[in-house]
Amino acid sequence: MGIVSRFLGKKKADPIDFSVIGVDMHSHFIPGVDDGSPSTEVSLGLIKEMAAMGYRKLITTPHIMVDYYPNVKADIIARGEKLCEDIRLAGIDIRLDISAEYYADQHFMQLIERDELMPFGDNYILFEVSFSQVPDNLNNTIFELQHRGYKPILAHPERYPYWVGNMKKMQDFLDRDVLLQLNINSLTGTYSPQVAKFSERLLDEGMITFLGSDCHHPGHQELMAKAASNPALHRYMQSGQCLNGGL
Repeated sequence: MGIVSRFLGKKKADPIDFSVIGVDMHSHFIPGVDDGSPSTEVSLGLIKEMAAMGYRKLITTPHIMVDYYPNVKADIIARGEKLCEDIRLAGIDIRLDISAEYYADQHFMQLIERDELMPFGDNYILFEVSFSQVPDNLNNTIFELQHRGYKPILAHPERYPYWVGNMKKMQDFLDRDVLLQLNINSLTGTYSPQVAKFSERLLDEGMITFLGSDCHHPGHQELMAKAASNPALHRYMQSGQCLNGGL
């Protein structure tokens, strides 16, 4: 029995069917490259559970953050392709694509300028910013991405402390054609009640384009199970605004 089944049991009514999302576009499954999976064995366990939850495709996005996770494109691709082969040999019926979660710093700007990014879907690039302070180079980063034909997606905007509750800032991103990706786990209150409330509002206001697991370990999958019955998540999925399925 999978994590979702064990966690939900019969106590939760009408949990969301994750197969309607279909594609997860934010995860950390490549072993040993960041703060996600530490080993191939753990990666395969996590990926097997994602398949059991109903996902048919995973776009895994290891951190590229030069001060902490100085990963490079060629190594990520090589390790990702090895994981794809391990998935095949394990008989797990799911597709794995490879991209990255880029940290918006000067190194990211250099990667943009050198055209060394790993886009996914319709030339999408997933990026994050500092949790401790408002980034001072963000406008230039967005401009450079779009100037080169990339479509930026801001990872988990609901989690940045300086933007929690700031709907005006979220609208500003959308007005600048920056798409927003919500972590499903944020709905559980695991980050804070304020983040959970803000997440629900972002869903209800139609500001979210993509949902992500941001899965690093089995505990994140347990939180996804908890979030599965969240009314705001149900309303959002019924709205047809989630574009994960087209990736």
